[in-house]
Amino acid sequence: MNIAGYIDHTVLKPTTTEDDVIKLCNEASIYGFVAVCVPPHYVRFAKLQLQDTAVKIATVIGFPFGYSSTRSKIEEIKEAIADGADELDMVINLAAVKNGDWDFLDNEIERCTSIVHASQKVIKLIVESGELTDAELISCCALVRSNKVDFIKTSTGYASTGATLHAVQLMRQHLPTSIFIKASGGIRSFSFAKELIEAGATRLGCSASVSILEESKSQ
Repeated sequence: MNIAGYIDHTVLKPTTTEDDVIKLCNEASIYGFVAVCVPPHYVRFAKLQLQDTAVKIATVIGFPFGYSSTRSKIEEIKEAIADGADELDMVINLAAVKNGDWDFLDNEIERCTSIVHASQKVIKLIVESGELTDAELISCCALVRSNKVDFIKTSTGYASTGATLHAVQLMRQHLPTSIFIKASGGIRSFSFAKELIEAGATRLGCSASVSILEESKSQ
């Protein structure tokens, strides 16, 4: 398995430095990871580091809690695209999920997705699956389906529970194959990464990407 072809090589800690981003980009280029996922502050900088490569630039929107206003998320998206982002990983409004405010969520997701798609970019909706009941996660899948979001993503990495096989399997059961799944949060071994892919994940968000890749070579 070419595990590198599944990985978004990620650094999203609030203390991220330019040196961290340079290291991330160099590793992504050397190992052939699909994308780097960096804080919005570093999108333009990462784009410069990777301008002569096929590595995509991903960033986060409404991160990490998702409860910023729709207007704020839209402005973040526009700025990230202007700075050179190829993929936007947007956190769902978890407060609205917990209140069952599906009309609000449908409107927000539709508005944000339309802007991303108008620029021919990719949107991934982070649902923080570890904080949701199965019923809530299934309802999130319905929103993703109806708005033709490109990816549903398990986690920000900031909740107590990250990616799980159960969440990925449940998402796959309730989504068409045209909508992809990104598993992220707590993926630190090749064995777990492989299990997530077998469960239906088509992208992995990892900070331990290099060690996962090295482990894969011994399998």
